[in-house]
Amino acid sequence: MKIIIPMAGMGKRLRPHTLLVPKPLIPIAGKPMVQRIVEDITQLCTSKVEEIHFVVGRFGKEVEASLIAIAEQVGAKGVIAYQDQPLGTAHAILCAKDALDGNVLIAFADTLFVSEDKFDESADGVIFVNKVPNWQQFGVVKLNAENVITDFVEKPAEYVSDLAIIGIYYFRDGKNLHNELQYLIDHDIREKGEYQLTNAMENMKNKGKQFVPGAVKEWLDCGNKEATVYTNQRILDVKHKEQLISSTFKNENAVIKEPCFIGEHVRISNSTVGPYVSISANTVIEDAYIENAIIGANSQIRNANLKNSMVGSYVRYVGNKEQAVQLSLGDYSTQD
Repeated sequence: MKIIIPMAGMGKRLRPHTLLVPKPLIPIAGKPMVQRIVEDITQLCTSKVEEIHFVVGRFGKEVEASLIAIAEQVGAKGVIAYQDQPLGTAHAILCAKDALDGNVLIAFADTLFVSEDKFDESADGVIFVNKVPNWQQFGVVKLNAENVITDFVEKPAEYVSDLAIIGIYYFRDGKNLHNELQYLIDHDIREKGEYQLTNAMENMKNKGKQFVPGAVKEWLDCGNKEATVYTNQRILDVKHKEQLISSTFKNENAVIKEPCFIGEHVRISNSTVGPYVSISANTVIEDAYIENAIIGANSQIRNANLKNSMVGSYVRYVGNKEQAVQLSLGDYSTQD
C-alpha cells in the first residue's frame, strides 16, 4: 500500500496561523495535523503501508525532513513530491505519479477523522463518506440497493444524498488511476479551471469500475480557526487515554482541567487551564484562565482570560484577566 497526501495549499482560511507554518503542520492535541492523519490512515489499512508521498509546495528542507520523519514513525518510507501550481486535486495526485502503482490510498491533509474500522481493499475503489446535515455544502455520493456508488454530485441544490465525500479515497489499481488522471491533463478537461479527481472517478465508473462507500464515525474539519479549535477539542476527547501531559511540565499553583495536552517544559503558574487546551513546548502561562484553546510553542501569556482561542508560537500576550476574549494571534505576535 502507498499513501498520497496532497498538502500544497496555502491554507488561507486559517490565516494568520498559516503565514509562516504550512497548515498541515498546525498542532492538533500536541501533534501536527498531518501526523495525526498519517497515524489514523495507517490504522485503516489491512496491508502494510510501504511509502507515504507528501505533495507539497516549496516549504523548505526543514519541513520536508519533518514529513519524512512522520512517515518513518509508522514504518513507511517518506517521499516528497512538489505541486508548484494550484491546478486541482487530479493534478496534485498526479504530481506523486511514482506512487500510482498497485494499491493507493489518497488522503487530503486537512481531513481528520475518527474510525476504528478497516476497509475492504479488494474493492475497485473506496470513497470515504460521512453523513452530514448540510449536504448542500459538499460533494456527495448516491448509492444503489447494492451499496455501490452510482453518482458523484457536487453541492446539490436538491436532495440526492447526505453522504459527504470527506477527502479520503482508495484505489486498488493505481496505474489505472494514473492513466485516467493523465487523460484529464492531456485533453485539458477541467472543472472551474482545475483538474478534478471526481472527473477521473466518473470516467472509471463509466468503464465498469465499482466504487463503494467507506464509513468513519466522525469527520473533523480544520478549515478555519473555529473549526480547528473544535477539532482540537474532539481529538483530546478521543485521545484522552494517551499520555497527553509531559513529565517535564512545571505546575506552580495551577489547576488543570483535563483533557488537555501540555508539552515539554511548559510552566503554568497561578492559573486555571482547561478543559480542551493544547499547549506546545516551552510556553509560560501566568495568572490566566484558558479554556478550549490551542497555544503554540515558546509563547508567554499573562493576566489573560481566553476562550475558543488560537495563539501561535513565539507570541507575547498580556491581557485582562477580568474580561474573557477570543483570540486568533499568529506566530511572533506581541499584544500587551
